[in-house]
Amino acid sequence: MLRKEANALTPQMYAELRQKVDFQEYSLEDVAKALEKTLFSVVIFDDHKPIGIGRIVGDDRIVFFIKDVVVDPEYQKQSIGYTIMHSLMNYIQEKACENAYIGLMATPNTEKFYEKFGFIQRPNQDFGHGMVKFVDKSYKIDNPMEDK
Repeated sequence: MLRKEANALTPQMYAELRQKVDFQEYSLEDVAKALEKTLFSVVIFDDHKPIGIGRIVGDDRIVFFIKDVVVDPEYQKQSIGYTIMHSLMNYIQEKACENAYIGLMATPNTEKFYEKFGFIQRPNQDFGHGMVKFVDKSYKIDNPMEDK
């Protein structure tokens, strides 16, 4: 029997489901620290087995980022993702101020799914490309304002 539970996401669930869909892996220590900063999360269970997750990070008023919407491949195409997004969007609707920003980075070929919730693809006539950068700890950023 499927059930939905708010704010039940654990590092183990996060890591296991992301691994099933070949998402970037992180140490459980890093995941635990990150989940402490989650504003809201939702987990879909089949009995006691977690089969879908999603979470929101941000400032809880003006900026929200939807992260880690993952559904176990065995359960995809069964409206699990829709249920996750519906829960996330309801949370944002309750907390957000007028004109708050909701961002997400869609994995390839999932854009149409997110359009069902009102998201738009970029670039378009009003907005440039969305951008992303991954941290490389060996990379040094020079500050041109510092004295050399």
